[in-house]
Formats: sequence, C-alpha cells, structure tokens
Amino acid sequence: MSVSLKTVTLNDTHRQLGAKMVPFAGYDMPVRYSSDLDEHHTVRRAVGIFDVSHMGEFRLRGPQALDLIQRVTSNDASKLADGKAQYSCLPNHDGGIVDDLLVYKLADDDYLLVVNASNIEKDWNWIKHHNTQGVEMEDISDLTSLFAVQGPKAIAVLQQLTDVDLSSIPYYSFVQGSFAGAPDVIISATGYTGAGGFELYIPNESAALVWDKVMTAGQAFGIKPIGLGARDTLRLEMGYCLYGNDIDDTTSPLEAGLGWITKFTKDFTNSANLKKQKEAGVSKKLVGFVMDGTGIPRGHYELMDADGQKIGDVTSGTQSPSLSKGIGMGYVKTEFAAPGTQIFVQIRGKNLPATVSKLPLTKGTEE
Repeated sequence: MSVSLKTVTLNDTHRQLGAKMVPFAGYDMPVRYSSDLDEHHTVRRAVGIFDVSHMGEFRLRGPQALDLIQRVTSNDASKLADGKAQYSCLPNHDGGIVDDLLVYKLADDDYLLVVNASNIEKDWNWIKHHNTQGVEMEDISDLTSLFAVQGPKAIAVLQQLTDVDLSSIPYYSFVQGSFAGAPDVIISATGYTGAGGFELYIPNESAALVWDKVMTAGQAFGIKPIGLGARDTLRLEMGYCLYGNDIDDTTSPLEAGLGWITKFTKDFTNSANLKKQKEAGVSKKLVGFVMDGTGIPRGHYELMDADGQKIGDVTSGTQSPSLSKGIGMGYVKTEFAAPGTQIFVQIRGKNLPATVSKLPLTKGTEE
C-alpha cells in the first residue's frame, strides 16, 4: 500500500528548478538541484536558500504555557526574553529523547516550538499529554513555510528586503514583522549549517512572494537553491545532531553531548534519573571523527579499537566537501571519546583508522 506524501507549498517551484525530489519524513522534498558538492560550497562560500517547510511548528499560549514548556523540555525556558530562541530537547521517561527542538519566546505567555518533520504527530501527542493546565495549543505546521537563507553573504542578500538591521540581531534571536512585502514573518538568526544566516517563518500565502524576492535579491551574490543532501553534509561538518541518526528515543542527552541544554535547576521529564546519570558518568559518548586516510564512514558501520574489539557504531557519516576526507559521528565507549584518540571504522571488512576530533570537524581548516 503506497502512502501519499505531503507536499510543501512551493513543491511546483522546486520541480521547475529541476530539483531531484525524494520522500523525506513523509514529505516530497528536494534533495538536490545541481550537485551536493556544488550546493555545499555555495553555502560555505556565498549564500544558499533551503526550503525546510516540512518542519513542524506549534504555538503555545496562556498563563501556564511556560510551565508546560519547563516540564517537557530539558533546557531552562524561563531564561528566554522576548525575541530570543533556545535549542532544547523533549526527554522521555526512559532516558532517551522524544525529539530535539527550538523554543521561541514571542511574548509573555506566547511561545513557538519548532520540531522535526518526522516527529510532528509524536511531539504533539507528547506535549498534549502533559498539558494538564489548559494551555492553548495550536499546530500551525501546515500553515507555515520555513526558508533557511544560509552563508556568509546572507545578510547582504536579505538586508535589501527589510528595514530591520539584520547585523544587529544576535545569534539565536529574532524579530517579527514585514519582510519582502509579506506580513507576520519571523526573521530568526538561527540555522543548522554553521555558515551563518537566517531562518524565515512565513505564512504559506506569502511563501512564493518571499522565495522569489530572496532569489532575485541574491542573484548578484550567487544565490542558489539548496537541497537536503547539502544540508546533511553541512550539519555533519559542524557536529550537529540529526534526530533518528545521532539521537533518538534510546539515546540520553548526556551521552549525546547535550548536557549544555540539560538544566537541573528545574524539574522536567525524567530529570531525577538524568541527574543520577550525570553524577555517575555515562558509559558511552557521541563523538565526531575524521578519517586518517581514505574511506567514507556510513551510519551503522562498526567502530573498533586497535585490537579489533568493537567500541561503538557510526550514527552519521559522509565525505566532507570542506576537508575532502571522510567524517562521521558515532557513539563510542567513554574511554575512547577524548579528542585525538585513534579509532577504526570497519568499512567493507577492513578496519580503517580515524581520529576523534573536536567539533566542528572543520575547525582550523580553510573553507
């Protein structure tokens, strides 16, 4: 039985641009327009625009909205001022992660949660289950388009389309207002590429207008549409987790290196057990690594020590366009997690050497 894919508002636009479309998280999505390599370098060196409208958006309003967010997320949302966003996760009761997400404070008693496309229904049901105090919840995922304009020339492109001084918006901050002639746009200094830039949350009815105006404004700067293929290599070079690969229902935020968004200054789902885990120490950790020579690591490949004993598994891997080397992330026994440690990736029956690296994996390299 075939399952019908959902489409983003600009599906026809992507097809007209020659995108290769693939099923992703239940949506028909552009994976590439030209080549992953070309699109990756475009974002690192100039500017690209991604349509990531498959992401989910929930609006939470009311006097108990913050309390609900505090109970279901690991980070401390009480620290958010209006116009600020934070990265967080939804812990489950078993030590794992329901999803990772962004929390935006629009105003007092008014928040926007941005979740992964594959988890929209799961996250909605999870938060709704914990909504015992009448917080008004609205799923606006199907009403909202999301474009990520990323790269060192993003400000130069977007500044032509707004009176807001974009260079004055700090990282993980946002403004709301008119953009490119469209009302009610959130201009957010966030993104998942490590190349700088903004994410634009737009009502669907204005999506085509904004896309066309950004593409026109970006022509002089070499803007190109970018697919999910380059999005994956860009985030992996930075060591950013992808839900379903590097984190899931069985991985602890502490094992995943997300202790910085796990705040024990408050009570949240499973916080007591996670605090015990922090005090006892974790037995495995998520690390980034770079291949010493040839070889491209892929998800589920085994990680070995020098004696050929298994010490973990690759969760994400690719050929890094910036390094021209294989890179990856994976969980290893804690004693192998220190940067500089040599490990081995089992590729086609051979154990090929790699070195555990600090994140981002491109640190100290020329882009």
